[in-house]
Amino acid sequence: MAALAAAGPRYVGALAVAGIAPPLLEGLRLGVLERLAGSAATDFGAPGAAAAAEDAPLGASEARRRASIVGACWAALERTAAAAPAELRKGPRGGGRDRDAIVSHVLAAERSYAAKIGLRLPASGAGALDNAAALRAALAEALGTGVTPIASRWSLRYAARRIGWHALDHAWEIEDRGPAAG
Repeated sequence: MAALAAAGPRYVGALAVAGIAPPLLEGLRLGVLERLAGSAATDFGAPGAAAAAEDAPLGASEARRRASIVGACWAALERTAAAAPAELRKGPRGGGRDRDAIVSHVLAAERSYAAKIGLRLPASGAGALDNAAALRAALAEALGTGVTPIASRWSLRYAARRIGWHALDHAWEIEDRGPAAG
């Protein structure tokens, strides 16, 4: 909970730049609403499972709001990547991907996330969504409808949380591993 509270200003900053009114952090009280079993993904901070509340239907305005938040997360990643050097500082054990590999990883994950919400994307060739803008437009459109397709393995609430988290997590990784200050 302390780590989440400490990250609050980063979340607010990502939303504010996109023109989304962020929640007030002053006096904000965090609490556990549900406990979920962890997985290998959870060890890296990834939301590895949907909470029960994420199965609830989404109204049209809430769906558009969530799609906007995901868009803000993508914008944060794009801004951060554009401002970062191609080669990033290595992690404490000498590892870690460089900027372009991180961006490619996020896009590859988003292609798999699209399938998890029932989007059928061409793998390659004419009409393939290989570029980030086309892929993200398709994802945003699907998230913004509020209607979870029958073929979906993820609810749209969970998908929005997972996609947004993933983009921000890697934006902050790039930020944190950028050139040393001073």
